Order: sequence, then structure tokens, then C-alpha cells
Amino acid sequence: MKKVVILGSTGSIGKSALEVIRKFPEKFKVLGLAAKSSVNILEEQIKEFNPQYVAVFDKKACDELRKKIKNLEILKGNEGICQLAKLKEADIILSAIVGAAGLIPTFEAVKEGKTIGVANKESFVMAGELIKKQGKISGAKIIPVDSEHSAVFQCINGCNKPYIKKIWLTASGGPFRGKKSYEIENVTPQEALNHPKWKMGKRITIDSATLMNKGFEVIEAHYLFDMPAENIGVLIHPQSIIHCLVEFIDGTYLAQMSNPDMKAPIALALSFPERLPEIVPPIDWSITTKLQFEIPDTEVFPCLKLAYEALNAGGSMPAVLNAADEVAVEAFLSGRLKFKEIYKIIKKVMDAHKIVSVSSIEEVLEADSWARKMAKKEIGE
Repeated sequence: MKKVVILGSTGSIGKSALEVIRKFPEKFKVLGLAAKSSVNILEEQIKEFNPQYVAVFDKKACDELRKKIKNLEILKGNEGICQLAKLKEADIILSAIVGAAGLIPTFEAVKEGKTIGVANKESFVMAGELIKKQGKISGAKIIPVDSEHSAVFQCINGCNKPYIKKIWLTASGGPFRGKKSYEIENVTPQEALNHPKWKMGKRITIDSATLMNKGFEVIEAHYLFDMPAENIGVLIHPQSIIHCLVEFIDGTYLAQMSNPDMKAPIALALSFPERLPEIVPPIDWSITTKLQFEIPDTEVFPCLKLAYEALNAGGSMPAVLNAADEVAVEAFLSGRLKFKEIYKIIKKVMDAHKIVSVSSIEEVLEADSWARKMAKKEIGE
């Protein structure tokens, strides 16, 4: 039986992971749960799964939960979450905290040499090189949880790398696929959050609408699979059935396919190298009769270009990209920015940044902090 720690248990990935665990109680035991502040959801999870360890990032929320749960030590703040990330008895750490907040706990798990299911792509965007180096030292095992990276992981497992020519990551195109630039100038947050295929948190849903999320996935793929930027492509695939294509030097391809449901890559990460039965419904080929592919229009969705630029620039620039995007997306969601201004703010922050090489997490966090301050200044806060 595998002992599982879920960092970010009250988010969409965490909830889906617990669905998988609920279905296979003979295979998994919830050892630890960590959340930011959703006390009511976390309380219900504790009552059902009876973890030995719990951590809450927000101090007020932690105090509130301590009043409700008396027979369990509840750890507080980032320090508490990092303690869960390093638990020696854990067989796998599922890193599902959203945004830059997931970097330190993920890095701590890597330093401990844990097996880590990574759904927090921002960790690799911000500090991919450092995570790779530390993982080689500690022997940490990284299993990707993002559907596209899980698909690549499955397709290239056992392949000789010199035979791989290119990795293609697919994207649904989001709610504004096929739109002209002027048509999405003044879209509302509600319209941008109306994703046609996936149910996700607000930030990742907006990033999917701008295609920045796919840009982040390009950066993550570069570090996970040691592929140069020019060998990682993006295809718009509105049916979201094919999650990646791996192109080989002989002109042939491998694809990974399933109905769009995050429980599939989550279950694989938790059970690897096993596969669990009946996780998602099989594809109904009597209904799925057409699979479309398009090259993304980066004039309409220029955030994708920014991600490639940040990856090619290297050093501190990817961390700056992520931080500026977090600030700009939050400003859009709260009505302080227009949709198309998300790109403009990120571009201004990147243009103002003097790239430095990063050799420590502290230097990554310095770049992150600088970019947040600059983005807020550009927004007028």
C-alpha cells in the first residue's frame, strides 16, 4: 500500500486524486494533506481519509481548523507544508499547489529524494534547472501529472532519445479559439473562465484562455524531457482526445489518447508503474469521428510567444514570466485589467528585466519578487 501526501488537497487536482484513492483503498493510504485556506473542505477530507499529518498555509485558517479538529496536530504556514513534503514514510508526494507557492515545497521534496507527482508546473517554469540538478543529487523521481506531460512520459518510456525529433503538446484552444484579436479585446472574466473541455482553477483557466498555460507547459517539457525549445511544438486540438504527439526521425508518430479527465494522469502518477482499471470512460468512437489540429495563432494569443522567449532567454526570465503572469491574471479577474492587457503587462515586465543566472532558490525568489513589484507598478497599484 502506498502512503500518499497531497499538497493542495482542496484544489481540483487534489480532489481528483482523492477520488482515485477513494476508489482503491486497498492500494493507497492518505498520509498527509495540505491546503492553503479552504478549512471546510479540508475538514471533510480529514474526517473521511484520516491522515496522520495536516498542514494549512494560512495562519488564521489553521487556527480555525485547530478549533474544529482536536485530536490531530495541524502544522502551520509554509514551514508546515514543507514538513509534509519531506515525510520519510511517504511513498509519493503529489505536488498540486497552484502557482509560485508550490515551488519551495516541491523543491524540498526533491532534496529529500522523494517520488513526486508534479502538477505544479510553476516549479519547473521558475526553477527547472535547479530542480533537475538537485534531483540528480538526491535521486528524486519525478512523474508528471499535467495531462500533456504525462502523455509524453508514457510515449517516450523506453524510447531511445536520439530517435525523437519533436514533442507536440496539444491544447484545446480555450474559449476563444478561432476568434480575431479585436473580438477578445473586452471579454469578461466570466467569458474567459468558460473553458470548453477542462474544469480547473481560475488562474490556470485564464492562462488556458491566453495560451500562456501551454507556454508554461513548453518550458516544463524542456526540463522534464531535456528537449530544446525548437523541438517542442504546440497544436490546437479542440477535441482534447490526443494529449501529445511524439514525432520520430523516421517520420512516424506516437500519440497518447483518452477522454479529457485529469483522473487519468493522476492515477498513473500515483500507481506507476501499474495502471489502475476503469479510471476514465473509454472513447466512444461512434461519437468521436473527427480529430482536428491547427497551428496556434500567436498574433491573437501572443502570450505563447512570450513563454518561448523566456525559455530561450533562460536564467531568471522564466521566473519573471510566471510572476508577472500571476499578477496580471489576478488583476484581470478582479476587473482591473482588460484581457488583452495581460500580455502587455507581462511584456513590459520582461522588457524591463535584466537577466541574471540563478544558482539558488533564493535567487529565483528574488526575481519573482522583483517581477511582482514591477507588474503591480505597471498596473498602477
